[in-house]
Amino acid sequence: MFDAILVEKSGDTGAVSARLVQLNDSDLIANTEGDVTVAVAASTVNYKDGLAITGKSPVVRRYPMVPGIDFAGTVLESANPSWKPGDQVILNGWGVGEGHWGGYAAKARVKGEWLVPLPAAFTPAQAMAIGTAGYTAMLCVLALEAHGVTPDKGEVLVTGAAGGVGSVAVALLAKLGYAVIASTGRLAETDYLKQLGAATVIDRAELAAPGRPLAKERWAGAVDTVGSHTLANVCAGTRYRGAVAACGLAQGMDFPSTVAPFILRGVTLCGIDSVMAPLELRLAAWQRLARDLDPAKLAAMTRHIGLAEVIGAAHDIVDGKVRGRLVVDVGG
Repeated sequence: MFDAILVEKSGDTGAVSARLVQLNDSDLIANTEGDVTVAVAASTVNYKDGLAITGKSPVVRRYPMVPGIDFAGTVLESANPSWKPGDQVILNGWGVGEGHWGGYAAKARVKGEWLVPLPAAFTPAQAMAIGTAGYTAMLCVLALEAHGVTPDKGEVLVTGAAGGVGSVAVALLAKLGYAVIASTGRLAETDYLKQLGAATVIDRAELAAPGRPLAKERWAGAVDTVGSHTLANVCAGTRYRGAVAACGLAQGMDFPSTVAPFILRGVTLCGIDSVMAPLELRLAAWQRLARDLDPAKLAAMTRHIGLAEVIGAAHDIVDGKVRGRLVVDVGG
């Protein structure tokens, strides 16, 4: 038997509920398809995990579901030639925790092609302090670099900066030499953001309301985790031939913008998908994280919780009450 978080949906009311349960290997085999079984050491709490547990958005595609879109651990059994018992691995995305049982359990059974090796620079807990949020932040940085946004081009903006993606993005960009403007709705976190490397902290209210098609050119590039009017205003304030990496929807899925930033300033809007990213991009992102993320800053943004605390944390992250990263200590 092993501990797990199980999310269920009532057939009568459609209400979603989550609870801490004990499962066994037979439950795992009956409810998963895969060729690698992993002893999960750590997971993390992302915004999508919060949505899955609270039911505030229909991200779970079948029930019952063990949520947790990330995990790190050690291979126990493998029928996949790429992995053998004892290998340390990471999983991010691939619909795990949505349509396939995920990381909020002491054991997971997944397809071997979904796994990447744990970089030697990280422990499993550190990898989950990064998690999908940090891996997504690195994908955003790679996109900005690919579109010519270098530190000498000017400031870069990070929205939702006190959240998981935002915190890692601020730390990464500052380490790489960028002057970072951090936008947050929690100005009480100003000191925290400056410790991560932000040069300037602004109130999210500056960007959250409907704006003009074009605004004063302010930043050479941006990482946006918010969407909606915020993303529209981010694009409107981006400098000529700048780039914006969009990876979130905390404010909304809509994009009330015009073509003006794109056809008058040559701004590039880069969509960032971490769930189905190809293996070579995942490996590149994790290699860069091992090189470019300051371990001290990672530790400063991280708090550890137990599996029993995940349900409460899921509500907190959806309500915008979580700063930085939460690591779930699942097993040894």
